[in-house]
Amino acid sequence: MSNFPTPLPRLTVLGAGPGDPELFTLKGVRVLGEADVVLYDALANNDLLRYVRPGAQQIFVGKRRGMRSYAQDEINALIVENALQHGHVVRLKGGDPFVFGRGREEMLYAEQHGLLTEYVPGISSAVAAAGSVGIPVTHRGSSEGFQVVTATTATGELSTAVREAARSRTTTVILMGLSQLGRIVEIFSQHGHGQTPAAIVQNGTLPTAQLVTGLVAQLPERAAAAGIGAPAIIIIGQVARLAKAEAAVPTVFADLLAYAAVA
Repeated sequence: MSNFPTPLPRLTVLGAGPGDPELFTLKGVRVLGEADVVLYDALANNDLLRYVRPGAQQIFVGKRRGMRSYAQDEINALIVENALQHGHVVRLKGGDPFVFGRGREEMLYAEQHGLLTEYVPGISSAVAAAGSVGIPVTHRGSSEGFQVVTATTATGELSTAVREAARSRTTTVILMGLSQLGRIVEIFSQHGHGQTPAAIVQNGTLPTAQLVTGLVAQLPERAAAAGIGAPAIIIIGQVARLAKAEAAVPTVFADLLAYAAVA
């Protein structure tokens, strides 16, 4: 019989931040070093795994082309199974787990099965990806507030939040929206935003970041021309005019500067 105490089953839901590993939190470093098992997503930078202690299990549960994807029910079961068997499970999720990350959903499931839980925030890409190319989500004289919405529901349909956001005059940041870009542009144009400045940021905060700027109506064509892909965020509002010139595709940004000059 072992003289070592049975590890206490627990779950820590941990935000990996927007991509740049230097934007990871100090608490996150400590938590990864304490983990017995780490379940990590595709949007969590793999460089962060160097903080995991030797001997701890690392299990990829994200979605990548050519690899098996785990359903949410399977991930929930893995959390409980590994916590009961090994002790401390850390669920490493891109951005902030409480911003369209199902973080609290996983915690509730774990709590229902007797696990202790903790939440450690991460920097959300909704703010950081925009800021990394010079776009603030609020700016005096341009935007007195901002809203963050998801474009895609759990069933893959366009979220009703997009239409509600289109009625607003504040900055709108849309996550998981690239596959719905045509519909998003159509809806925002119907509500008088076709000529509103906008931007798409792919891989924000990373060296591979790409930026497309223009007016809402121009986004689909420009995104296609630039080869923009996921993960990316869409920003709609006057603050998009503040994007850094050196971060943008030159021909795209030139048009935006011309618009700003007469706006």
